[in-house]
Amino acid sequence: MAEDVFKALADPTRRRILDELVERDGQTLFEICARLATKHGLGLTRQAIGQHLVVLESAGLVRSRRQGRYKFHDLNTEPLELIVTRWLRPDAPEGTP
Repeated sequence: MAEDVFKALADPTRRRILDELVERDGQTLFEICARLATKHGLGLTRQAIGQHLVVLESAGLVRSRRQGRYKFHDLNTEPLELIVTRWLRPDAPEGTP
């Protein structure tokens, strides 16, 4: 699982998506696209951003939830906490943040 997290974090666009979710959690794909275009000048298609979100979701860094017609994306920091704990608190039992 850590390999998936590192792969997801390796791409600068995915890191920007995470930055936007840190700033305002629970965004739709449309909102994320708009924020990336206006704040970072990224002119990526919705499909491209959607593919980045799939990578982030498979790494566990983003969770999505449906509410009516809308799909909202929320940041999940648990995978990062597990990695940090691995090196900062090596005495802690595996799997505890």
